[in-house]
This record gives sequence, structure tokens and C-alpha cells, in this order.
Amino acid sequence: MARTPSRFLADYGMIFVLALLCVFFSVATMSEQSPTGEAAARQVATAITSKAGTAPRVLIVVREQADDALFASKLEEALAATDVKVVAVVKGEPKDARAALQKFAAAGDKLDVIACTRESAAWLVFADLKTDFPALGDPKVVQPATQKWPNFLKSENLVNIANQIAVIAIIAIGVTMVIVTGGIDLSVGSLLALSAVLTTRFIRDYAGAEQASASGMLLAGLAAVLICGLIGAFSGGMITAFDIPPFIVTLAVMLVGSGLAYILAAGQSIYQLPESFVVLGRGEGLWKIPNAVLLMVLLYGVAHVVMSRMRLGRHLYAVGGNREAARLSGVPVQRVLLCAYVASAALAGLGGVIMASQLKSGSATYGNMYELYVIAAVVVGGTSLSGGEGKMFGTLIGAFTIAVIQNGMNLTNVESYTQKVVLGSVILGAVLLDKIRHRGWPGGKGPAPR
Repeated sequence: MARTPSRFLADYGMIFVLALLCVFFSVATMSEQSPTGEAAARQVATAITSKAGTAPRVLIVVREQADDALFASKLEEALAATDVKVVAVVKGEPKDARAALQKFAAAGDKLDVIACTRESAAWLVFADLKTDFPALGDPKVVQPATQKWPNFLKSENLVNIANQIAVIAIIAIGVTMVIVTGGIDLSVGSLLALSAVLTTRFIRDYAGAEQASASGMLLAGLAAVLICGLIGAFSGGMITAFDIPPFIVTLAVMLVGSGLAYILAAGQSIYQLPESFVVLGRGEGLWKIPNAVLLMVLLYGVAHVVMSRMRLGRHLYAVGGNREAARLSGVPVQRVLLCAYVASAALAGLGGVIMASQLKSGSATYGNMYELYVIAAVVVGGTSLSGGEGKMFGTLIGAFTIAVIQNGMNLTNVESYTQKVVLGSVILGAVLLDKIRHRGWPGGKGPAPR
């Protein structure tokens, strides 16, 4: 059957919403930008060699900071291959620059160019060089040129968005499976915290703490994920065997998981971990993409195949669409529900391992409110709370939509309380649209055609 425009918008409309949000925050965060580090050095070197005449004498002045130091060293390297003479490099404060200028003026040395970063070029010591230091001649202050560019679209900000949303997006895979079956899982935030505490405690107590090996850290992480998976199996068993509502079961497990995390951590953060532990959470892989983001993409690829090409995925949709009809059709309903809750809990455990790696510690406070953010990502991504409908790709878009909203509001200096109002409104709007899609407008002719 051909896909109707309304159905297409229902399934993938959030892509357009995400694109509009990106455009809005790009416009809202437009500001003057200038390159830093090596890029700034190349630009200034080109300006000096093209405009400063023959064999110019150059003084480089920067602050005592990493980016400025890189700028100075790369500029020296670039000018070394030309006829430009770098007479000195000053790293420090305005008083250091003034002392250097006074020294050159006292010796009667001429300067043609003073190469600066945007920040050091603004120092008042360079405001009137011809009057303050006439012996230097008429040196030109050269700095990187500026251009209009959105802070939102800076590469480091985009990578930061992806890295920050990775944990929520990974957990949302399992929660999508649960909600597709018509259930709910409120325990994922607490299981994330429990997993982070278990992983770091295993490393501290059994794998050698700061001297832990890669295999020891791997086993600690796998053990934490396995324990969370077993807790998910308990939740699924209670729901299927005793027909207890998922809301009640997962609410109880949320409280138990949080309490266990605090007990195991003794109310403290666990930080006796090796430096290499941060590789999963902070390290970079292919094309300098963070490892956590690469893992997220891989898991979404696997989840898409499971939900769209494998029997388990078809069974999840069948159970969520009509549980009794699925049972009569031969679908093992209880086993399918059990798989969904195990997957949700295990992925929450994996999220805890990643967060512990990102923060190089374990704490029972991790994952606070994450169950709400995860459910929001799933619902905003188009998964129906009624069950039987939802796509993994939509969940990923939903997660990024929430991340973009939060990041954009941070960049535009929206206070945290207002951010909660906006996020709550977004969730409510997504649920409202889901209801309208299924039931139609009040007094209307019914839901949109499939």
C-alpha cells in the first residue's frame, strides 16, 4: 500500500522539526567568530607575507594559554620558510608585552608587525604604538580576521551535542522496545546509576583500581550490564507472571535500584580508576568521532535490523498492537515482553558504564531524571504510548531533538527553570499529536488514514 503524505509526516515529521530547530538556533547564535590555534596561525602568516613588505621584523604576542601557545608555535613554523624574521615571542599579560616593546624601543630596534590573537590584539598597550613607542617605527598589529558564524554550528558544539545525547539515546533503544509492547520502564535512570557504581566498585575492589588492566575493566563493565539485565528479567517476570502493571513494577525497581546504588557507593563517589578508563566515554575513534557516539550509531543500526527485519521485532509490534490477537496467532507473548524488559535494563546498564567512563567515577546520583528524558525522546520520536507503533530512527531523531533544544537554550542563555517549562511543553505536545493521530481532532472524522 502506498504511503500517504499524512502517514509519512506522522512517521518522519520530526526530521523537519529537528531541521527547523537547527536553523532557528543557528540564526539565534550568530556572532562574530575568529579562528584559533593552527587555523589562526595560517591566516596571520598569509597576511604578513602578502602585506608586510620585504623581510619584515615580527613580534608575536599571545596569552599564556594552550590555544595561544599553539598559535605562536605554528606561526613561527609558517614564517620560518619565508624571509620574515621573528624577533621574539611574548607569552603572558599586557605588562609582559609592554616590557618587550620598551626593550626594543630602548635598543632602537624597528618593528614592522606585531602578530596577535584576537584577545591579545585588544590590549591597550597596542592602542597607540606610534605615540607611546616612536622608536619602533610604525608597526602594524595583525590578527585573525573575523566572520559571522553561528555558535550552534561550530564543530565542537555539534560533537558535544552528539556526545551528551549518546547515553540517553542508547537507553532509549530499550525503552522504545518496551513502549512498542504497550509497557513502560521507569527504572532506567536508577539502573544507570547502579551500573556506574557497580562498574567502578568492581574495578576498585577486584580489578586493581588505578592499575586495572583493559580486560579487568571490560569484565567489570560486562558484569554490571549483566546484573542490570537480570534486574530487567525480574521486572519482566513480575509483569508477565503476576500481571502487575509495568508502571508499578518499574517504579518499585526504580526505588530499589537507587537505594542499592547508594548502599554500594556508601553515599560517596568512586573515583579510584585508571586514566585509560575514559577511552569509552571520552576517547575518539573513526574520523575523530567520540567512541560513545560510534557505539550509539552501531547499536541503532542493530536495533533497526531487529525491529524491521527479525521475528522478534515483528512480535514486539504484534504484542503492542493487540496482545490477545498476538497470543492467538502463536506469538510467545510472555517471552517477548521478557526480552523487551531485559533489553531495556541491559542498555541502561551499558549507559551507566559509558557515563562512568565519561566522568571517570561512579556515583548513585548519576541518571537523575534520565527516565523522563529517555521516555521524552521515545515519545517525541513518534513511538505511541498505546503500543504497536514506533521506529528506532524516530527515537534517535527524538533524542537529538531534545538535545538540540537544551543545547540551543544554553547557548542563548535561557535559565534552567524556563528550560524545564519548554521541555515539558515539548513532551506534552508530542503526546497530544500522538493522540490526535490515532483518534483525530475532537469532533473530527477520526484518525489520519494509514
